[in-house]
Amino acid sequence: MPEAHRAQRHVQSRISPIWIVPLVAVLIGLWLVYDNASRRGPEITLEMPTAEGIEAGKTLIKTRNVEVGRVKSVRLSDDLSHTVVTARMSEDAERMLNAGSRFWVVKPRIGREGISGLNTVLSGAYIQLQPGQSDKPQYQFTVLDQPPVAPPGAKGIRINLVSQLGSSLRVGDPVTYQGFTVGRVEDASFDPQDREMRHRLFIESPYDVLITETTRFWSASGINVKLSSEGVSVQLESLETLVGGGVTFGIPEDISPGAKAKPDSTYTLYANEEDALQGTYNRNLEYVLLVDDTVRGLSKGSPVEYRGVRVGTVVSVPWRFTAPQPETRQRFAIPVLIRIEPQRLTLDDQPVDLDEWEQRFKKLFEYGLRASLKAGNLLTGALFVDLNFNKELAGEYTPETFEQRTVFPTTSGGFAQIEQKVSNLLDKLNALQVEPILDKLDRTMATSQATLEEVRTSAESLKAMLEDPATRAIPGNVNESLKQLQRTLEGLSPDSPAYRELNATLQSIEKLVRQLQPLAETLSDNPNALIFDRSPGPDPVPRAPER
Repeated sequence: MPEAHRAQRHVQSRISPIWIVPLVAVLIGLWLVYDNASRRGPEITLEMPTAEGIEAGKTLIKTRNVEVGRVKSVRLSDDLSHTVVTARMSEDAERMLNAGSRFWVVKPRIGREGISGLNTVLSGAYIQLQPGQSDKPQYQFTVLDQPPVAPPGAKGIRINLVSQLGSSLRVGDPVTYQGFTVGRVEDASFDPQDREMRHRLFIESPYDVLITETTRFWSASGINVKLSSEGVSVQLESLETLVGGGVTFGIPEDISPGAKAKPDSTYTLYANEEDALQGTYNRNLEYVLLVDDTVRGLSKGSPVEYRGVRVGTVVSVPWRFTAPQPETRQRFAIPVLIRIEPQRLTLDDQPVDLDEWEQRFKKLFEYGLRASLKAGNLLTGALFVDLNFNKELAGEYTPETFEQRTVFPTTSGGFAQIEQKVSNLLDKLNALQVEPILDKLDRTMATSQATLEEVRTSAESLKAMLEDPATRAIPGNVNESLKQLQRTLEGLSPDSPAYRELNATLQSIEKLVRQLQPLAETLSDNPNALIFDRSPGPDPVPRAPER
């Protein structure tokens, strides 16, 4: 016991009270380290093309303008193709880091929608975090070049567009419907293998109901002026599309809307509205026109009409120009590829049987159906293909093929017919005997000239007679004679003596005429009464002669 007591006292004598303070400090430090480590958020890695505006230890990461992290370091990638940013997030940011989260740099931007990020001019750029809704955690992200169009949880529909043209669509371009913005372009990329442009669109709710199975999309250039055989058409979209372009859509006329589109559906992006409408008629027959006339004014997309009703479209002018032509052709013709679209003439719910339509056209060819080029617009000189029956000019139908396509029989167009008539008229004029006609015309002109000379001489004689003083005095003499006659008539008034004497004379004459009337009658009955006695004797009695 004494020895154990002595050993315990020896150990206590070796531990000095001065070590208590450092031990407590170490314990406090370890607790602070543990507490700091337990309160620290996760570390994430961000990849971005350049580190413009990003500074280690200063650049913040925000969500809804609330700080949720800070950039820890900035370095180049191993292959020097991009920059790698390491950031420390706050403790409560763990739940915001998942496969649907998005990051982008907020800095001053001047775009089609205006100016944004002006508050970073003084405070500096920062990284914006948009939390996702995925259940899969993620700690490595690629920073977006532009802010996302819509948040992951936004209501609407996302669809894909594919086009073969070099579209100028960019992220953020508007999607319009009849001039009203209903969505945006979220992504634009080029597939080098398929050589296609791929776009991803987001249509906001409640406008997502406008997207159906039969919807057609085309590029909106802001303003589109078109001169065709149908006239001048001007289409104006919104001011935003006028400045930067965009996408618009619609449903062709006489086509049912169909069912509502499913998310991630793929559509074709057409160059313009006309091409989009033409894409609806996917069941068609191809024919070749071998045109002997000029095709100036006929272009791709021109209508093919039957008595004013559109039944097809011109596909190519010319088409395979150097290909060998049928042997029945006497001269080289210009091949034009057209497309007959039976869907324009059928109802939506009726299927199109192309074989039946092909047989129908063969019968129509035999009945005299022919194609010709006609002017659709005198202002622009645009032509269209007109289908009509012309038995006089059609002739007998002979089937022909050109490059494995059936040849649609043609006739000369209106201008060619006029040209032919003018040519025939000139030929007839050239065949006329002009010299005899000219000789007769010369003699007629000479006779006419002599007649005109006689007329001129007569006119001069008449002029001399009219200028004679005696002729000029005739009106005065006639006027004087009329005045004397008037004075004479005034002297024969009922109250004048001459009138009374004339009246008495007329009465005497009348009395004398009455007295002479019996004498006149006697002389009329018996002219010899003045010489012989007018007493008649008895009438002789006829009797027989005495013997």
